[in-house]
This record gives sequence, C-alpha cells and structure tokens, in this order.
Amino acid sequence: MPNLSFFRKELKLKADPKRAEGSGRFFKTGKGEYAEGDVFLGLTSAQIKEVAYKHKDLSLKEIQELLKSKIHEERVAALRILVHQFQSFGVLSQQNRENKEVWMGRKKIFNFYLKNTKYVNNWDLVDLSAPKIVGEYLAAQLKNSNTKTRQILYKLARSKNLWERRIAIVSTYAFIRQNKFEDTFKIAKMLLNDKHDLIHKAVGWMLREAGKCSQPALEKFLKAHYKNMPRTMLRYAIEKFPEKKRKMYLLWKTC
Repeated sequence: MPNLSFFRKELKLKADPKRAEGSGRFFKTGKGEYAEGDVFLGLTSAQIKEVAYKHKDLSLKEIQELLKSKIHEERVAALRILVHQFQSFGVLSQQNRENKEVWMGRKKIFNFYLKNTKYVNNWDLVDLSAPKIVGEYLAAQLKNSNTKTRQILYKLARSKNLWERRIAIVSTYAFIRQNKFEDTFKIAKMLLNDKHDLIHKAVGWMLREAGKCSQPALEKFLKAHYKNMPRTMLRYAIEKFPEKKRKMYLLWKTC
C-alpha cells in the first residue's frame, strides 16, 4: 500500500517525542490504565488534520489498516478521513431523502464503523467520530416512527466494552441537535450504574447538551434519577445551571 506508506512517513516527520511523552500521560497509557500500550508520535490535532485531509481519498481497506495501528495519531487520522468521506456524500435532508447514492454511501461507512469499533478505543477517538457517523446516520432517520435502526445504540450501551458504551451515548449528540432527547435519556438511564468515570463524564456531557436545548426536559430526568447518578455525572449535567440551583442539586445528592 504505497499511499499508506507515504501517509505514515508524513506523520512521523512531524513527530515530537516530548509532546508524545505528555500525551501518553494525558491519555492514560500506563500499565493497568484504560489506554495501556497506546503509542504516541506527539502530533498536534491541527497537524493530524492537515495530513488526514491530504490523504482523504484512502480506501476503506487502507483506513482499516490505520485503525489497527498501535499509533494513536494514525487511528485519529483514519477516523478523520472516515468522517470526511461520510460527509462528502452530502447532507441527508427532506429534499434528498430519496437520494439512494447518499443513503448507500453513508450506510457503507456506518456499517464499516460498527464493524471496527474495537479500534475506536479512546475517548477522543469516540468523540470525534461517533456523533458524526453513527449519530448523523441514525438522526437522518428520526422522522421515521420505526425505531428499529436505533436499537444498535442500545446494544452498544449494554456492551462490556467501555468504548462501545461511550459510542452509544455520545452518538445521541446528533439527536440532541434536532431537539430529540428520548434516546439520550433512555441510554443515560441504562448507564447510571456504570463503573467507569469516562462513561459518567460522557453521560453528564450529553445530559448537559440536552439541557441547553430544554432545561425542563433535563430537570424532569434529573428529578427522577439524580439520587442514583454518580457525582461526576451529575456535576457535568448541571454545569450550565445557575449557581444556586447547582448547589441545590448537589446538596440533595448528599442527603
């Protein structure tokens, strides 16, 4: 794969060992930590984005090869390319809902992503890709009363894999942007007793985003569940509330 070889050389030319060391600590690559064994070159987000854009036409086979890499920046770049290719098919809207080329192109990438979730294995990888691929694909079908296609999110939410559970909740960001909160709240409820703080943070983040669109909807959810929510999840969810109300929820939590 000559294209892939050239791509990798471009990334390595931008490597910064000092930054790589700091990234390894930040993304928890130590023994027993959630990203144990992950390797960093030390590139900035802007540098990865620049190289990814230059190679945006890589094949899915080449993208999969990058996703399998132990080098974190290669996986980041692969997902950036995948998002670009997904979006390049055009935006699904009321005007082009019957456009089979758009649907089939996006469906192919959606299915490819779901088959490769084991390589989307850090929080930054999930957050840059799940809402823009899984979320956007499913959000385009929200007006269809048949919820069968969204059941994949509930399957992911029940996964033993930390990153698949994060994909499930973070993907609903695309729904929130359409003022649709039902799936966010249902999956949040499923994850209330999750043991990992990266899930607590992700759920709290999505609840907060839902609250930005409808504080009454968020408060209805909180009143039913705040006592069972991990404190970190609750803090994230109420971050945009007025200070007095934030303190009230936290006080109730301790009672």
